[in-house]
Amino acid sequence: MRAKPNITALQMSSNRGACCGTSRVQALNTPKNEVRLLTVGPEDDGRRLDNYLGTVLGRVPKSLVYRIIRRGEVRVNGGRAKPDQRLAAGEVVRVPPVATPEQVAPRLAAGLSDAIAEAILYEDERLIIVDKPPGLAVHAGSGLAFGLIDVLRKLRPATPRLDLAHRLDRETSGAIIAAKDPATLRRLNAMLADGDVEKEYLALLAGRLPGKAPLEVTSAVAEGRDRRGEKHMMAGEHGREARTVFRTVQALPGATLAAVTLDTGRTHQIRVHAQDIGHPLGGDSKYGEDEFNAKLHAAGLRRQFLHAHRLRFRLDKPISVVAPLPADLRTVLAALGARALADELGAHAARRGRNGRARAPLKGQNDRGES
Repeated sequence: MRAKPNITALQMSSNRGACCGTSRVQALNTPKNEVRLLTVGPEDDGRRLDNYLGTVLGRVPKSLVYRIIRRGEVRVNGGRAKPDQRLAAGEVVRVPPVATPEQVAPRLAAGLSDAIAEAILYEDERLIIVDKPPGLAVHAGSGLAFGLIDVLRKLRPATPRLDLAHRLDRETSGAIIAAKDPATLRRLNAMLADGDVEKEYLALLAGRLPGKAPLEVTSAVAEGRDRRGEKHMMAGEHGREARTVFRTVQALPGATLAAVTLDTGRTHQIRVHAQDIGHPLGGDSKYGEDEFNAKLHAAGLRRQFLHAHRLRFRLDKPISVVAPLPADLRTVLAALGARALADELGAHAARRGRNGRARAPLKGQNDRGES
């Protein structure tokens, strides 16, 4: 029997010090056709193994990184490891030879670099926040020659390290953060894990959410497999702790536009929790409802209706950005009779200045919107 979703209504108010190895900096200039033993430096202390390997190996698909870890070809202090294992300074990582293409800059689609440059919402000396367009993966891999991070690295060639602090699904649009140095990346990772980064999404859900109070869902999220053997996340009593809050922005015919906040960042969390409460996400082919999806397809929807609308956090200073609702989703709202709301949610787009920043320079930028 399927577990009932856990929901409530809210009122509106490893060894260290292993020896022998090469530093990561030296490793970047070491041939990749031989086994390497790399000593984790202080700049990578606390970093995930998969992200560390991504830097060491250069521009390789994430699928390759996961494969060599799964096969046991990567070792930490002589033992097998998992992709999400946190490394400690002084540990020694065995990196196998990898058969990869020459490390050349990816060939980007015409105009993509300009589009991403225009979509930068905020930038200072430590980070970039960009409004990711739908259809663009954050990383290369699985047949994709490049991802958002490759475009950002091309736009900022003088930045020695540029890494995404979190992820968005390929079909999801909106605000995403990239860190320019390891220290900032570690701080952002810790803040995201502790719920110190306020993330608000806009989602179009099937049906009407009950009551006027926000709806909190705390069902755990676990990884499973569907009938085809593909990864499929499930909500229930077992799995990783997760918390999502759904709040009605506007009720529409047979649907609800909701603002969604989450304290945790589990894979497909919003989509799984929306399905769990019986109000699946519009356009979601994996967790959605066929009849609702067909209705929205007739209204012009060609992807899942999920947009990372707002980010707010404090990194020595308050940082708050809003990513305007993109045109394809505004079209769907207008078709459902909410044109005024669609215009309001997209109005911020008209106020962007050069390179996608606000016309008034943000703190840390000059009057051209540059750091």
